[in-house]
Amino acid sequence: METLSRRKFIKQTAAGSAGFIFRMPDFTYSIYTEMKDSEHFDVIIIGGSYAGLAAGMALGRALKKVLIIDNGKPCNRQTPHSHNFITQDGETPGKIAALGRQQLEAYDSVKFFAGLATSGKKNIKGFEIGVASGETFAAKKLIFATGIKDLLPDIEGLAACWGITAIHCPYCHGYEVKNEKTGILGNGEPIFDFTRLIFNWTKDLTLFTNGTSALTREQTSQLEKHGIELIEKEIERLVHANGHLQKIVFRDGSETPLKAVYTPSPFEQHCSIPEALGCELSEEGYIKVDAYQETTVKGVFACGDNSTRMRTLANAVATGTTAGMLASKKMILEEF
Repeated sequence: METLSRRKFIKQTAAGSAGFIFRMPDFTYSIYTEMKDSEHFDVIIIGGSYAGLAAGMALGRALKKVLIIDNGKPCNRQTPHSHNFITQDGETPGKIAALGRQQLEAYDSVKFFAGLATSGKKNIKGFEIGVASGETFAAKKLIFATGIKDLLPDIEGLAACWGITAIHCPYCHGYEVKNEKTGILGNGEPIFDFTRLIFNWTKDLTLFTNGTSALTREQTSQLEKHGIELIEKEIERLVHANGHLQKIVFRDGSETPLKAVYTPSPFEQHCSIPEALGCELSEEGYIKVDAYQETTVKGVFACGDNSTRMRTLANAVATGTTAGMLASKKMILEEF
């Protein structure tokens, strides 16, 4: 197969060049798009956020030919600041990701393709990945760093606040809203335990069940004992200013002022290709992986939010590095 020339991967410097400029918050970097259909790589990484970038760096440093396919829509694109990632605490997610991409450009064997992966299949030499624009790329191994899709309650204003003041993780965002008037949106046993957890960050706490409470009498009593209000009214909308929560408005017209609301929500896999290839999911809905991030399908790896409950930037980088290192190690030993 004809090798792709470096000329086709030059950065955009004038009209008609091979790439285009992809804009993330606070940063601009180059994505390479002119690629030969059916080009073969050692590894294709689907998803170019933190886990995918970390996997790409590990593979690039192992001299492997890598393609990272990314559609530029990370799940934290509304989040203003990232936390609990040493050396980057308080930095914007867009800057961290863009710096990662910039550093990966130092590795000639790592290429980016801006697009959406839509299909995958196994072939005699490994795997093929099809993208929405019609191209097909092949690789010996696959790494899925595709994240998960939050299934938010259908409440007006919630999506606009998501990642800003409607949050899911106290370890990522709790410090910034500590001691503020805070709500929790949810119901049942899991939300009771979550409320107990959030009480560490603020005592000015209200649980909104958005309908009849499913908590037991004992659980309700425990909330009352700790001064946590329980409101069962149905919610109409969240009032906010550019994602900064101001109050909850109920269907009966009453209101409650709030600075933040935790919204632990169900999710689904952001990408269906792993399942189509035969990768098994856990009961919770995560892609099953072993200690080396390999799925139940040999040669297919998964990392980041799609395969673990530990939904943090630091963990995404850690699992991505593991996937990249172990995928390269497998290839090296297989080809020896």
